Parts: sequence; C-alpha cells; structure tokens
Amino acid sequence: MSEKVQGKHLISMLSNGRLTVTKVSPCGSLYAKKRTSGVIVFYWRYTHADYSQLVEIGTYDSSAPPKSVSKTNLGFSITAAIRAAETLAQAHQENKSQGGYTAVKKSETLKKEILLESSDQGSQLTLEKLLMAYCAYLEKNEKKSHKDARNIFKKDVIRAWPTIAALPANEITSEQIADMLRLVHENGHARTSNKLRSYMRAAYQVAKSAKNKASIPALFKSFKVTNNPVADTEPDTGANQSDRNPLTVVEMQTYWNCIKSLSGLKGSVLRLHLLTGGLRIEQLVNLKTSNSNDNTITLYDIKGRAGKALSRPYITPLIPCAALDLKNCEPEGTFAISTDRGITHLSAITLSKWSRIAVGSKIPNFTAKRIRSGVETLLAKQKFSKDLRGRLQSHGISGVQDKHYDGHDYVDEKREMLEALFKTLCE
Repeated sequence: MSEKVQGKHLISMLSNGRLTVTKVSPCGSLYAKKRTSGVIVFYWRYTHADYSQLVEIGTYDSSAPPKSVSKTNLGFSITAAIRAAETLAQAHQENKSQGGYTAVKKSETLKKEILLESSDQGSQLTLEKLLMAYCAYLEKNEKKSHKDARNIFKKDVIRAWPTIAALPANEITSEQIADMLRLVHENGHARTSNKLRSYMRAAYQVAKSAKNKASIPALFKSFKVTNNPVADTEPDTGANQSDRNPLTVVEMQTYWNCIKSLSGLKGSVLRLHLLTGGLRIEQLVNLKTSNSNDNTITLYDIKGRAGKALSRPYITPLIPCAALDLKNCEPEGTFAISTDRGITHLSAITLSKWSRIAVGSKIPNFTAKRIRSGVETLLAKQKFSKDLRGRLQSHGISGVQDKHYDGHDYVDEKREMLEALFKTLCE
C-alpha cells in the first residue's frame, strides 16, 4: 500500500481519535492519536512489566514526501514515524535488563544536563551548567521540584541574563544574583523571586558541599565553588507569608453540594480528593493502581530536599463513599486516576480546574488549595488533635520518636476523622 493511500487511511481511521498503525520491530507498535485541535500525533506503544506505555514521537506531516525517513519541519511521514519507533524499540530491547526504555531515557537526560565534556571542561563550568546540573540532580532523586526549578532557571536566569549565565559559576557575585531577583520582583512576581533565590541557593550549596559530602555526585566538585553568593541576598519576607484563607465550614458544605452529584470522572475525582482529607493534589493524582484497594490507598510524600530519604509512604483509609468514587475512576494500568487507562496520570492542574468550574461563583475567591486548609480547620473545630490532623494530611513528621520508633499507621484514627468530615459536609 502506498504512503499516500496509507496517509488517507490514517486520517479516515482516526475518526474515533486513536489508532494502532502497525507493529514495529523488535517490539511494540506505532500508535496515532488525534488531539482536539485536529493534529495527529505519533507514539511508540510498548508493554513493560505488564504495563502499557506511550512514548511520543511527534506530529504527522501529511505533506511529507511519501518515502521520507527523516523528520521534516512539520513532523513525520508514516514511514519516518515507523523508523523512529523502531529506533526506540531497539533501544528498549537492548536495555531490557536495566529497565528498558525508561532507563535509557533517564540516562540520556542525565547525560545532557550533568555530564561535561572533559576536553573543554573549564569553559562549561558556567552558572547555566550548574543550575541545569542541579535540576538533573533533583530529578535523579525523584524530587518533583525539578520541573519548577528548571522552568524558573530557564526563564529568569538563562533567557533573561544570558551573559551572566555564561560566566563561570564560581565567579558570580551576590550583586549579580540580587539584580536577577530584583528584575523578577519588579515584574510583579515577588513569590517567584523568592523561589528563584531558594533554588539558586540550594544549587550553590550542593556544589559547595560536594568536596566533603560523598553522597553528592563528583561533577559538582568541578565547579570549584567555595562560597555561596546567594546566601548574602535577602528574600522578600512578605511574599513568603502563608496564605491563610481556608474554606469555612459553610463554604466546605457549599463545595460538597457543588460536587456531590457531579457525574463521570470529574465528580468521582473531586469527591475522592475531598473525602480523603484534601490530600496534596500532586500526590493524589500520582496514586498507583497497585497501591489502592477497597479500604485504603497508599500515597508517597514527594516533598523534601534532594539527597534526603525518598518518597515516604502514608496510608489513607477510604470511607464507603470515597471507595465507591475510586472504583468509578476505573483504575487500570499504572495510574489509578487517569484518562488514558492508566498510561499517564491526571494532571494536578486539571483537577484544580475542575473544582473551580464546579464551584463557579458560589464561593468567592475559591481555589483548590483552600480545600486542604478548610479540611484541617473543620477537623480542628471538632477537637481532633494537631498530630492526628498532620497524620491525615501528611504534614512533616519530626522528632526521633515519630521518625524511628512509632510504627503505628493511624488508619483507624484517620478513618474516624474522615467519617466526621463526611458527616459535617452532609449536615
């Protein structure tokens, strides 16, 4: 069948939005999905550890030469997409014992952002390289903050101050750092200015500590950082003040009335979020299907500094209504809360957006983060202790006794709080 005919066939067969185009060697298949914009995107689809995975290849270019095997400025022909999928499949097959394509991708990311060419090392020990190496370090340690840090560095340092970003990291002054922070602040982003300062300070501290701390990659020693220029700058203390604006009990009841009858995935997810105590949205949407059952879900605390213990697990019980909503999410594949059968998880931004749409104008200045503080305030009024509320919402656990000796999971106590929450919502 000719490429031209295949192209027409592809477009017509994608009327339902998705299509397995063809199997590829040595494993997997070329998969196509049509987005709401009408753009067709190719993926390599494969199965690893009993879970189906999608790896994006790129968009379909219907105007590409029929037999072209290379990407054009607009995307891929079907033939080129097949070749790209075969390359991914081969890399996966060759590294199957080390984790397959996932391991290959992680290795490539680290090489791009951490490894410095030994032949020209001196010219590459720049501020930009240090910041990107720090982001890769966070990612390697499974810290979700790596995405936020990378975006801020690229926007407010690398693109805003390219000349300074190209200077050796160990020659950057506190005044230059302050100028960067000042520009962000003057643009009306005081909180982002503080976040930039925090991330940069942490990056320099990692490089400074590398000489005497074995757990830090040797790469950071290469920057020869002996002092932290960010430490001498001052944060905007006003921008860091907590936004203490929890939903009142009446507003919590209003929110419940807005979502209790919502149908479909939206309603189930919003109710599940509320009836599990307003858990951190980023952690809830990362719920794995294997970590859920009819009685409990197990989430992982992904906060914390790089180099510290990873992903502290905590168990949250499910009251009957929440268990039903989780079941209605139809968990399968890797992630329990998903729109593509568990291949990827629902975005935290999407969940927050759904909650705002559900509320409309019924609660002034509503944001999804007010749900979490609203739950805590409601439970505090019902005389549940600060420690138990912290256990439910996975606040920081400190102290030798809590960290090393108290092995109780507090499931019964958490269930009691969630039942009290549900009762109040329904009053």
